[in-house]
Amino acid sequence: MRLYENEAKQLFAEKGIPVPRQYGVIHSALELEGLNANYPLILKALVLVGGRGKAGGIKKAKDQSEAKAKSEEIFKFGVKGYPVKTLLVEEAVDQLAACYIGVTMDPLTFNNVVIASAAGGVDIETVARDTPGAIHRIEIPGNESKLPPSLVTGLARKLMEELPASVRAITSTEELTKIISNVYSLYQEADAKICEINPLIITPRGPVAADAKIVLDDNALYRQPKLLETLGITDKRHDAAELTTNERKAQANGFKYVDLLPEDAPRDPKKIYVGLVPGGAGYGIFSIDEVANIGDRFFRGRVIPVNFMDSGGGPSQHQVAQMFHLLMDYDKVDLIITSRFGGISSCDIFIRGVVEAIRERHAQGKRIIPIYGRMVGTDLPSAREYLEKAKAETPEALRGMTIMVGNQVIMADVIKDGINGVFTAKGWK
Repeated sequence: MRLYENEAKQLFAEKGIPVPRQYGVIHSALELEGLNANYPLILKALVLVGGRGKAGGIKKAKDQSEAKAKSEEIFKFGVKGYPVKTLLVEEAVDQLAACYIGVTMDPLTFNNVVIASAAGGVDIETVARDTPGAIHRIEIPGNESKLPPSLVTGLARKLMEELPASVRAITSTEELTKIISNVYSLYQEADAKICEINPLIITPRGPVAADAKIVLDDNALYRQPKLLETLGITDKRHDAAELTTNERKAQANGFKYVDLLPEDAPRDPKKIYVGLVPGGAGYGIFSIDEVANIGDRFFRGRVIPVNFMDSGGGPSQHQVAQMFHLLMDYDKVDLIITSRFGGISSCDIFIRGVVEAIRERHAQGKRIIPIYGRMVGTDLPSAREYLEKAKAETPEALRGMTIMVGNQVIMADVIKDGINGVFTAKGWK
């Protein structure tokens, strides 16, 4: 779970890592008038995406008039397609040099790694690719809670040696040593996956963390109640942005779901939109590609998959029902494709959940859309028996549900049949 920059800087400041003066967070340009701010200042879009500066999400303003105009621009246009609802307002600092300091875990060795460079800033990835010698990397075996003094001092000295002489005159190895040590300590204390300063700006007053990035380990959030309380965080959030309405519903019901389209994306009337209820994460990813590929090959690219979903191992009947409720409430969706390969999960629980959702919607007069799918595996005999009984009892409610039982038909053909059915109903060829 990624923190917003203002949240990360709050933790930095508490840890003794210097940050620019924080004037506050605003939700509209009018709120600038209520801030006790000195100019020039920096306006920063609080969105969880990288490259904000190059995308127009970070702007400097010399006075209040310019700050209002630039903040309105950021609010209006967003960043990389993501809407901007809040801006961080902080002091502008004079840059003499820019460093990079980061801590993460090496996915191959599972050792913590401290990375530093005297060539920090927006082009750090280019530096790493073109001049790898400018990137200093120290691997820490043993998951130490604190950095060994000799290692951190040596790293700070390397940075000092590579800074311009004029900059070395106003900063010190001790200052850099303290910052690197504190970044590493915060990384460990917060159970972070990434803790990063880019850039660490060297100003006439000394080093300042001009940007801050912290990504927390979702699996360790239960160990961080104090940190979350301090930041006022009550819900998990996406890396890219806040959860969509559908994603919040899924989270509340205990299953994984990701929207593939922006919430405000316009609907193309010449295409059909397919919701997916797969049996697991692997098939969830595959089914997105399968629907798109079949749409391209047989339906002239007029088919759009709208979501990723993962029911997890052994979902309850209620959870299964909520998966179908979610997609039927999603007004873009024309068709639901589902597949249940019962391994850990039960086909019987699955089909009962599907029927429960459809019957509830039929009784309440809610929207019902066609469902095409297949089920095979654990509890298949009882699932088949229940399906046949349910169709006999409520044929009108379940007339739009087509579930193949067993392996006689491959999923590609099930998907094609489902899309064909919607095309036929719309009178398309």
